Amino acid sequence: MANRMPVTAQITIGHESSGSPVEFDIEELLATRLLVQGNSGSGKSHLLRRLLEESAGLVQQVVIDPEGDFPSLAEEFGHVVIGGAAYSSAEMEALARRIREHRASVVLDLEGLEVEQQIRCAAQFLNALFDAPREHWYPALVVVDEAQMFAPAAAGEMAEDTRRLTLSAMTNLMCRGRKRGLAGIVATQRLAKLAKNVAAEASNFLMGRTFLDIDMIRAADLLGMERRQAERIRELDRGHFLALGPAITRLPVAVKIGPVKTGLRARSEGLMALPDTAPEDMAALLTTDLASDVVRAAPSPPVPTAPRVEEIEDSIARADKAADEGSAQGVDTGSVGRRIDEIIVALAAEDDSAFQSASAQYQTFLTRCRRERLIGPMPNMRAFRRRFAIAGAGLDQLADEVRERIMQLAAAVEEDLLAPFLVIACAAHAGETEVDEAVLAQAYGTSSPGRIRRLLDHLERQGMIVVREEFGGGRTVMVPGLDSQTVQ
Repeated sequence: MANRMPVTAQITIGHESSGSPVEFDIEELLATRLLVQGNSGSGKSHLLRRLLEESAGLVQQVVIDPEGDFPSLAEEFGHVVIGGAAYSSAEMEALARRIREHRASVVLDLEGLEVEQQIRCAAQFLNALFDAPREHWYPALVVVDEAQMFAPAAAGEMAEDTRRLTLSAMTNLMCRGRKRGLAGIVATQRLAKLAKNVAAEASNFLMGRTFLDIDMIRAADLLGMERRQAERIRELDRGHFLALGPAITRLPVAVKIGPVKTGLRARSEGLMALPDTAPEDMAALLTTDLASDVVRAAPSPPVPTAPRVEEIEDSIARADKAADEGSAQGVDTGSVGRRIDEIIVALAAEDDSAFQSASAQYQTFLTRCRRERLIGPMPNMRAFRRRFAIAGAGLDQLADEVRERIMQLAAAVEEDLLAPFLVIACAAHAGETEVDEAVLAQAYGTSSPGRIRRLLDHLERQGMIVVREEFGGGRTVMVPGLDSQTVQ
């Protein structure tokens, strides 16, 4: 049976100017929620850290952390740090369900993701917390830092579907989360940028220093202060907040937030002495071997143009003339098939051949066969493209039973998609941890990442592969029927 919280759970978040402690009633907070506002440098993150540290032993905590400020809670208080970039959408939702089931205190670290990825990841995570089974509705504080990102008052630059998703998640947390045991604590730099229906659901407020009139007026309204008193908010020192709410105090009170045990990595604050480096040495540090820092990855190869018909005809004519004038040796007909395969393998190994059109590839193949005076049945265009794809993927180097299995899986793949599918299948069979994106792009004859994504989407819709997208941009590609998986 789950442990029950004590009847009263008071924590001290700081002190008044008189030295009297300012306490928080955590049980009341679970029922009434909290809004924190303060400009950058006001001590907002310090306040959240103090609140989390003091209540860590009393209640489960879930922190949505877009800036990587709170992973240090793990060492001192045992929070589990979850890197949002490492998990797919479905896995993130499964994690949220397990967090509610096992009452784990966690920090969802979204640092390193693009802003829209952070928003979608957090929204799906919050929705999964909200939708947990009724038997797992244990009390939990859910802290959302930089809440104006996740509940914007205006559309901004994010996609409309992302905005609807995140507003729904934040509204559920603040409006309907109480019955499910979720107590939202939202912190923002700009009240004016936070959706009003989210801010309005909080009954407790901690207002730090802010300078813009529109934010000061909204803060004063929430604190029940007259507008002429709003200037008081502008004059607050760092780490000082005006507090009000049933979980703190019935009348506005100024509080200085107490010290914390954990914190960010050591970083410089204020001024530092400049390096004592001679100008010529500094110039050398800045400019020496600069090219190596520009782009380490080789640029995508240019798409070559197909040979002109006149060039092909001239090449064939020269080969015919040389054969007629010289005593050309005959080719053993028994080795024609083997030699054709060798020509296809050599053509597939050339860097620029995959970027030519199928007709240009086939024409080049016929030209080389003609030059060598190969006499015998030639593969038609369809057979050539299939053998070209097999050679390019390295399928000939696999065991017969593996090659047959992969080709059985590839039977339903369109001809123009066969080469990249075989590359994926070969990598999956080899158990490689990473598919070489350049190899996949070359097999598909493109240098566009967008075309690669559309290719994978199409193959997944056809049921040929299963793609697992991670919020960090990683992509796992699995081939049904093969045991291994590949990541790119």
